[in-house]
Amino acid sequence: MPIEFFAKVSVFCFLASYLVALGVDAARLLKRLPVARWIGLAFGVAGFAAQTGYLLIRGRQENLPPLLSSPHDWLLVLAWIVVLLYLFLTAVDRELAVGLFLLPIVLLFVGASYLVSKQPNPLIAGNLGLVKLHASLLVVGIAGVVVGVTLSLMYVVQHRRLKQHHASQPGVLLPSLARLARWNWWAVVVSVPVLTLGLGSGVALGLTSKEAGAVLSFSDPIVLGHGVVWVAMMSLFVWLLTTRRSTGKQVAALTLWAGGFLLVILVGLQVLSLTSFHSGAKTSLRTRDCKLKIESTGSQHARLCGSVCKLQSTPCRLDLEERHA
Repeated sequence: MPIEFFAKVSVFCFLASYLVALGVDAARLLKRLPVARWIGLAFGVAGFAAQTGYLLIRGRQENLPPLLSSPHDWLLVLAWIVVLLYLFLTAVDRELAVGLFLLPIVLLFVGASYLVSKQPNPLIAGNLGLVKLHASLLVVGIAGVVVGVTLSLMYVVQHRRLKQHHASQPGVLLPSLARLARWNWWAVVVSVPVLTLGLGSGVALGLTSKEAGAVLSFSDPIVLGHGVVWVAMMSLFVWLLTTRRSTGKQVAALTLWAGGFLLVILVGLQVLSLTSFHSGAKTSLRTRDCKLKIESTGSQHARLCGSVCKLQSTPCRLDLEERHA
């Protein structure tokens, strides 16, 4: 199938597919129908295919990998990884009710992608290798946290079902508490170091980038938010490694708090669109960069201004007029 087939695919196409898949999985709680498993899986596969095509088209339009194209595409790549995990687990064990826990997180990421910038960050141009490392480590680390949160939710639900003697409820098959607790422990222990490397490479990117030099600040809202999240996750990481008699319920509760906080901060800061050097399309950053370029010497003012501030031509012209006056 040629990639051009997906040229008219919109975010709503795969958002609707995942919503239907979640609805089908939820319906299985009421009545256990074998055909429902296949219907839900079919809509999940259809949404995954549409999302894959959409990301490839976006990457071609921006001439960048989907992971680096924009905050919009970055959130969709994160959702894509979670969907891939959902499809894999469903294919391995079709009775496992993993969609009830993973698909709401997918819908959160896809829905949030509507509200964030589609413009690429200008820092990418001169630091492509470091940007790839930063974005890749960050998305893998956050995906690991998502897995931990999902396992924690499963643990809480399974613990309550066993306590109320509803473990054999139709349509809901979950692993044992011991297995969920063990998987949860490993999800946190593996994801936090990866997340740390991702944040560290981001700091290195900001400090070494000439484009970011004039605007990078550790008071940047996204830097602060990620820093607070890292402290929370690292505290959980240290606690897991130093506490020998922690119960599965304690691990699940702490993972839910720390991981849930990470997801809220991650999505919230992106949706609020606060002024940050992470957001390549922010007016204040483009205008400032434009002014810095105009202050350079030579007769290339207009060309530099036009190339750096393509989306802010009016402020550029005003700055030029003031200079010539």
